[in-house]
This record gives sequence, structure tokens and C-alpha cells, in this order.
Amino acid sequence: MQVKAKKSFGQHFLKNEGIAQRIAELALKHPTRNCLEIGPGMGVLTKHLQALNVNLKVVEVDKESVSYLLENGIVAPQNCIEGDFLRLPLSPIFNNEEFSVIGNFPYNISSQIVFRIVEHRALIPGMSGMFQREVARRIASPKGSKEYGIISVLVQAFFNTEYHFTVDENEFNPPPKVKSGVISLYRKENQTLPCDEKTFIHVVKTGFNQRRKTLRNSLKSISFEENFTQSDIFNLRPEQLSVEDFVFLAQHVVG
Repeated sequence: MQVKAKKSFGQHFLKNEGIAQRIAELALKHPTRNCLEIGPGMGVLTKHLQALNVNLKVVEVDKESVSYLLENGIVAPQNCIEGDFLRLPLSPIFNNEEFSVIGNFPYNISSQIVFRIVEHRALIPGMSGMFQREVARRIASPKGSKEYGIISVLVQAFFNTEYHFTVDENEFNPPPKVKSGVISLYRKENQTLPCDEKTFIHVVKTGFNQRRKTLRNSLKSISFEENFTQSDIFNLRPEQLSVEDFVFLAQHVVG
């Protein structure tokens, strides 16, 4: 029995065993042996993860996939969580211990998965996985590139990023209409910012909402300290700013 890929879940099942092994081995670069795989599907990546010395659990929202994994003995029942990663309480999964995240992520929720990892970075020191290539590039892009944007800054504020390799459409069933990219996130030693985090996020999002404009125009709605807007930084566009530059701006917001 094969699991039918469902568009509503953004499913594209990886067929290439060699690529699955390469992704699985990235789990060993993270500091914890606890590993949560998101969206195992028919278990092509799962089997390679189990061959490594990791304490593996999987979370799968598709009932048909859960049945397939259990009936074929790919995952033990106690290590298989039927549910949605975006709504799941995360602390109990490994009894409040840290865990890394890995997976061939559903494209329709991949950005949300990353933002949840950032939100729970105290519990999740790292992530490795497959994304739509465009999203993978955006997450890992440095300042100054056309892909650099909101998700780049908000992730790179707390994680170091690494783009590993690109995967062709034909390595999946069904093939997606775009290429895929495999990246990793590695939590920085300092998980906090020297500014108010909500203010930082607001400045980043507001700046990039009008990314073609200089900050003098795009950040008009934000109140800064008196005369601070005369600083040269306001002559720049948001993609020219580093994480530290956005922190600098957030430190001078008032109200």
C-alpha cells in the first residue's frame, strides 16, 4: 500500500534514498540526540534517521501516513505523534529536554514551522530540513541580497544558517513545480537581543513592508528618539541592514 500525497497537506514524498541519507546525517551536527521529524510521510527519511544514534520521534498530521508508518513497523507507536506541529505542546515531547527538528517540510506551512522554532528556541537548538528552494534561500540569505527579508532577519537574529544543497523536482512523488533546498539552523549562544524583542520584530516587519523605500519613508509610522531620524541609517533600504542594525533601530524606539 502506498500513501496518496495530499495537496491539502502540501505533501511531496522524497524518493531518492541518497538524498534522504544526506539529510538524516545533518541531525548529527546538532547538540542533542533527541530528534523530532515533522511530516515523515512514508518514512524514507525516518528509516535513515533510525540508523543513526538519535532518539527519534515523528509527528504526522495525515492519518493515512500514520497508519502506513505503524502497519509497516517503520515507527513504534510510542514514538509516533498524530497531530499538527504548529498546534502541538512542544515541551512534553521529550519530557522538557531539548530536541532538534528535521524533515522534508510541507511547503504550505514551512515558514510557519521556522517561526515556531524561533519562538521555541530555548527548547530547540537546531533544525535541518527541506524547503521550497526560494524559502530556503530567503532564510539563509545575507544582507544585501534580493532574497533577504523579514524571515532572514528574524531567523538570523537567533540562529546561524547554512544552505547545504538543492534538490531537483524529479526526486519527489508527485514532483513539485519548484526546486527544493536543504538548510540547517544552529542556535546562537546568546538567545536574547539587547533590545525589546517585540519592538525589534515590529521594526523589521514595518521596514520590509515597503522594501523599495528608504527607512526614512518606510519607518515613518514608528516614533524614534528626538533627532535620531537624522542618522545616516535612515538613508538605507531594509535589505542593506544587518540584524545588528535593526537592533540599533529598535533600541531608539520610544512609546
